[in-house]
Amino acid sequence: MAFTREEILRRLRAQIAAGRTIVGAGAGTGISAKFAEAGGADIIIIYNSGRYRMAGRGSLAGLLPYGDANGIVVEMASEVLPIVKQTPVLAGVCGTDPFRLMPVFLKQLREIGFSGVQNFPTVGLIDGNFRANLEATGMGYDKEVEMIHLAHQMGMFTSPYVFDADQAREMTRAGADQLVAHVGLTTSGSIGAGVAMTLDEAIAKVMEIAEAGRQVRSDIIVICHGGPFDEPDQVGVALKRMPGIAGFFGASSIERLPTERAIRAQVEAFKSLSLAS
Repeated sequence: MAFTREEILRRLRAQIAAGRTIVGAGAGTGISAKFAEAGGADIIIIYNSGRYRMAGRGSLAGLLPYGDANGIVVEMASEVLPIVKQTPVLAGVCGTDPFRLMPVFLKQLREIGFSGVQNFPTVGLIDGNFRANLEATGMGYDKEVEMIHLAHQMGMFTSPYVFDADQAREMTRAGADQLVAHVGLTTSGSIGAGVAMTLDEAIAKVMEIAEAGRQVRSDIIVICHGGPFDEPDQVGVALKRMPGIAGFFGASSIERLPTERAIRAQVEAFKSLSLAS
């Protein structure tokens, strides 16, 4: 079921007031979404990388030309939305998609049953000359800011990825309800990223992003994601060093890493059984 922006904010602020961590969970399959909800996730997010991740590919597959990112989210909706009963579900929207009339697409997502949006795939994960050329040819991060602004005007909950202080200010001005301070792809597991910030660097970046967002609007909610923020213990250590950061968004950390461990361990347990002699 879809939730209003006001109801989602009321829920999240109640969690913060009670001293409980906000947990956003990325889901690439219906069963991931079902048990993320059972575990108490505050928000569930679905986007194309979730499908690729649970197919055994790295999350960066979502940024490459392997499928229609926005079309995949609509396909995934039929798998996830009917099974999630009490948790808001957000759509990962490729805001730079030049083949979508974004106001029409956002209206479609709302009618399907999504409660809000996040900007993914995002050019925020791209740098260098390729990023510069994307920006120069009308497929830059500003399109993602515009998408978030449109969704905000339509009354949808907005929780964009931001990668630096300038983006934090831009997204907050656009009406973002919650900033997800993204510090790079998750590193752990069989298909995790090979390059990441240290924990100290990641904490400093999150705090820089949070300060920038609060310069625009003091009530902006900020949570962290990615890089060395991969396991509950590690995130717990980080949150204690990040006053004002309200929680964590996990995708690989929520569904890929537990799946890798659990399936391998279960098969190994069966393989250890002995036949009757």
